[in-house]
Amino acid sequence: MQWHSLSEFLDMGGRGGFVWGAYGTMAALMLAEPLLARWRHRAARVAIAERMADEEAARAARERP
Repeated sequence: MQWHSLSEFLDMGGRGGFVWGAYGTMAALMLAEPLLARWRHRAARVAIAERMADEEAARAARERP
């Protein structure tokens, strides 16, 4: 397919809304995924650190006479 102007290219034969909407959705998802993965990783690390601190405190309390 050959386009004679930028507006024809963006219109994509009347299907431009679908095509560009699909591209936009995929771009948003591809940007969001690493950000969400980083957020979940940090949350997991905090949860693990809190659990370890709680276990250490419980161990110290059991060892006291």
